[in-house]
Amino acid sequence: MPPNEPRIAPVTDPAVLSEETRQLLGSVSVGPAVNIFRTLARHPKLMKRWLVFANHILFKSTLPARDREILILRIGWLCRAEYEWGQHVLIGRAAGLTDEEIMRITRGPDAEGWSPFDATLLRATEELHNDSRVSDGTWSALAERYSTEQLMDVVFTVGQYALVSMALNSFGVQLDPGVAGFPA
Repeated sequence: MPPNEPRIAPVTDPAVLSEETRQLLGSVSVGPAVNIFRTLARHPKLMKRWLVFANHILFKSTLPARDREILILRIGWLCRAEYEWGQHVLIGRAAGLTDEEIMRITRGPDAEGWSPFDATLLRATEELHNDSRVSDGTWSALAERYSTEQLMDVVFTVGQYALVSMALNSFGVQLDPGVAGFPA
């Protein structure tokens, strides 16, 4: 489990930051997500470059928002990234996921109630997490509905959030006020 306290403390006094970093922080408000960005502000050059990729995945991806959130929630769950889970429960609801579906994500692709395609999204996430590749059968099932760009966005979405999960867990980024963590 991640540390109960931050290993890298989030910046709480913006006055200690450069003007460029303050502007970066001002441009990234995503709902109640605060601690991730205040933590990344400890490494402004990294944060600036990472944000370009992260913004593509979250805001400019070719994937439907609901599908993207299924992928993100599953990889967050598999990586035991409670911060990521809590933030994306909120984003997933806004993208159309029900609370029942969100809970079902914890049980994976074989849980009763998934459409075949939703189960395929979950399976692709598990394969990337476990094997660092999507199997031929899962790829074919995704390709029945998705374009080449969407197939690429599936892999990069899971990869981006696996990376973020590693960072959050390693840095000890704590849940933001009002954001619930994992279900009991």
